[in-house]
Amino acid sequence: MYQLDITLRRGQNLAARDRGGTSDPYVKFKIGGKEVFRSKTIHKNLNPVWEEKACILIDHPREPLYIKVFDYDFGLQDDFIGSAFLDLTSLELNRQTDVTLSLKDPHYPDHDLGSILLSVLLAPREEQREVTMLMRKSWKRSSKFQTQSLRLSDLHRKSQLWRGIVSVTLIEGRELKAMDANGLSDPYVKFRLGHQKYKSKIVPKTLNPQWREQFDFHLYEERGGIIDITVWDKDAGKRDDFIGRCQVDLSALSKEQTHKLEMRLEEGEGCLVLLVTLTASAAVSISDLSVNSLEDQKEREEILKRYSPMRMFHNMKDVGFLQVKVIRAEALMAADVTGKSDPFCVVELNNDRLLTHTVYKNLNPEWNKIFTFNIKDIHSVLEVTVYDEDRDRSADFLGKVAIPLLSIQNGEQKAYVLKNKQLTGPTKGVIYLEIDVIFNAVKASIRTLMPKEQKYIEEENRLSKQLLLRNFIRMKRCVMVLINAAYYVNSCFDWDSPPRSLAAFLLFLFVVWNFELYMIPLAFLLLLAWNYFLIISGKDNRQHDTVVEDMLEDEEEEDDRDDKDSEKKGFMNKLYAIQEVCVSVQNVLDEVASFGERIKNTFNWTVPFLSWLAIVALSVFTIILYFIPLRYIVLVWGINKFTKKLRSPYAIDNNELLDFLSRVPSDVQVVQYHELKQDPSHSPSKRKKNNPG
Repeated sequence: MYQLDITLRRGQNLAARDRGGTSDPYVKFKIGGKEVFRSKTIHKNLNPVWEEKACILIDHPREPLYIKVFDYDFGLQDDFIGSAFLDLTSLELNRQTDVTLSLKDPHYPDHDLGSILLSVLLAPREEQREVTMLMRKSWKRSSKFQTQSLRLSDLHRKSQLWRGIVSVTLIEGRELKAMDANGLSDPYVKFRLGHQKYKSKIVPKTLNPQWREQFDFHLYEERGGIIDITVWDKDAGKRDDFIGRCQVDLSALSKEQTHKLEMRLEEGEGCLVLLVTLTASAAVSISDLSVNSLEDQKEREEILKRYSPMRMFHNMKDVGFLQVKVIRAEALMAADVTGKSDPFCVVELNNDRLLTHTVYKNLNPEWNKIFTFNIKDIHSVLEVTVYDEDRDRSADFLGKVAIPLLSIQNGEQKAYVLKNKQLTGPTKGVIYLEIDVIFNAVKASIRTLMPKEQKYIEEENRLSKQLLLRNFIRMKRCVMVLINAAYYVNSCFDWDSPPRSLAAFLLFLFVVWNFELYMIPLAFLLLLAWNYFLIISGKDNRQHDTVVEDMLEDEEEEDDRDDKDSEKKGFMNKLYAIQEVCVSVQNVLDEVASFGERIKNTFNWTVPFLSWLAIVALSVFTIILYFIPLRYIVLVWGINKFTKKLRSPYAIDNNELLDFLSRVPSDVQVVQYHELKQDPSHSPSKRKKNNPG
């Protein structure tokens, strides 16, 4: 093993690729066909200064370092500026060398494209017992983002993966630069720490935006790091305007303390207001099967004590502990021409993403690794994905499973049938996992009423005919429930069935005459109780949603066609603004349909933990409304609302009811999280579609 330390210094006289005679350059490093580093983008500069460092572990210096420089273009394919090679065998070991590389384009070998200045240090590495960080391309071919993943050497030890957590709260912007013709802007903010990224929501038509968003980054180095922050103005149908930038040096901030920062924007106007907190973390790790936290009696007692009911109000963000044993897989799909695969496994929980090592040329790999995670939300979903490693291109998808934490049975080794990308049907192979979840129920309940953590890395929404149709049908089904209820009430008014109408009339007189406000939550409470007794008595009226399954399978087929055509530039780039509107409509339909489905699934006991939580809340509301006059309740509510900003100026606004419903799965998620039955042959065939009607 060798350690290659590279400092990307600067570029000189780079080629201009934009209309204004400038470029927005960034640099990629590749070794052996794999991308190992990507720099930040320097905007509107032909002589950029990066001063970025990369530490890369390599097996042997015979593989040259490939440097490629691109011009960033928002919403379009980035322009190639030039490339260069560095022969690592020519470097003297244990000595830092300054290197100037001239950029070339194979198609135009005579053009002067500028140069890149590097400082390089190559040293043999004897100690291999540590986690190595690899920069990989996105696992999906259709994705365009970069992500940071972690891999463990094949030795028997336990490794802590990151040193701490950087908690950032974006509060507001002040007096930002006007970029639109109306004298305003539509600002949003991008954050970057290493290869971790976060993008804020867009606040339209303002120069003093209020965001109040909170997110976390992982801190990998003891000495801290630099958070790069850029502010942009959203422009539909064309390239977004750059408003300004700033940086936060984490090494200058004290730990275990919240810092309020007012950052002036460089290359622009105005400032951003942030809250930044650095905290220690030791909950996420990878180890071999020989190091098992839960089998060590002392460690197990410490974990159980940490999440005992007596510590329900200590560190509210630390809800629980998750241990995942990735044991082996069987009968995987052959992805290589040799009839074999080079499988490795990716384990994800929200924004925590860890990898196993690769088992080469094997369809029945054994990994025998243990992953431990800190649980921030008990309603999170554990995703385990198997890929085939390719040296010269992005990894091939082999299969995936999604497991809600609340559905896990502790300590049981289980064979999970691998699913396709859309999680709607089986693909070839099974994976053996053993999962343990320990959590504090009180913390988990309180956390349910707080905003849900957003994933930093998500695929960009794109226009899909099948997805648009699916969301329309889902919303139509929710609306039809209300329409059918209205028809039923109207039929009672028309006396279509005299006994039913008479019973409804007497019930109406009784309820109206005796109505009190507490009866509203009481009615919901009775509905939950009624459905619960139907389920435990064996009269479950919940049906498996084959309609949604069929729509999801059609959507997957369309995605496959889109992936093949994505390399060709079509009319979508020219109709960007129309596509954005259609995607917005598509997403609104999804939100409305999901809202109705989540309400239904709460009362259907789809997630018992949430239904019990609803019963507790409704019982409390019923008792409060029964004993306390409405005017006092409204008075307390109003005082709380009016004084909230006075008591906590930087509190993030949230709605507890919507936060609760965000944890309830929609019908699409119910299908995706449904566990498939294992086929004894390990070769599950694709389910035939049911054609309803």
